[in-house]
Amino acid sequence: MKNKKTIFLAIDTSNLNLVKKIIKDTKTNKLKIIPKFGLQFFYSKHGRKFLENFKSEFFLDVKLADISQTALSAMDSLKDLKQLRYITVHASGGLEMLKAVTKKAKMINKNIKVLGVTILTSLNNKSLKEIGHTKTVDQLVLKQAALIKKSGAAGCVCSAREAKLIRKKYKNLFIVTPGIRLPGDKTNDQARVETPAKAFSNKVSAIVMGRSLVSGKIKDNLKRLINHLN
Repeated sequence: MKNKKTIFLAIDTSNLNLVKKIIKDTKTNKLKIIPKFGLQFFYSKHGRKFLENFKSEFFLDVKLADISQTALSAMDSLKDLKQLRYITVHASGGLEMLKAVTKKAKMINKNIKVLGVTILTSLNNKSLKEIGHTKTVDQLVLKQAALIKKSGAAGCVCSAREAKLIRKKYKNLFIVTPGIRLPGDKTNDQARVETPAKAFSNKVSAIVMGRSLVSGKIKDNLKRLINHLN
């Protein structure tokens, strides 16, 4: 898979048959596509069991955010997920929680990368003010990236727009960017959006794609993505 761009495929459905179809239809040797399972699937009746028996590496996007002991207990409950390679934790949970989860992940499976989630890509400067923050998105994301780096976590999740700022400061962080749309596609509920090519030009490690790939004809969307990146 050397030099192949990494795409985390957001699987946001609890329909097991649809999940299998999405994974099957996005198989390609031109990109490294890794399924990313979120709360909707993980909490579903068949989701947890499916991941327990999953044979390929996957990303679990559960965005842990709690006191350290509760977060550690949550990590312990994932020991049986042998192919788990990436897991998200909210940076807003603080430095101690980030440290604790990172340490526990290494004990469970040295191949797990803990990724700190910064400001959700559905938010903008106006949203932050409504919440009570006085910093801009850029300022707050950089502050959170510093916490993530200090904690020893492998990387962070941010929009492609902040990725460029983070990469300048932290050369070795694994940077993942959601809010990615193919040119011309609807932004839906995302506020900070970029194209795949623009994201990779900002030196991100991987991008997250969902609706641009799975809405409509998946195989055609995959061809569009491959052509867009070439």
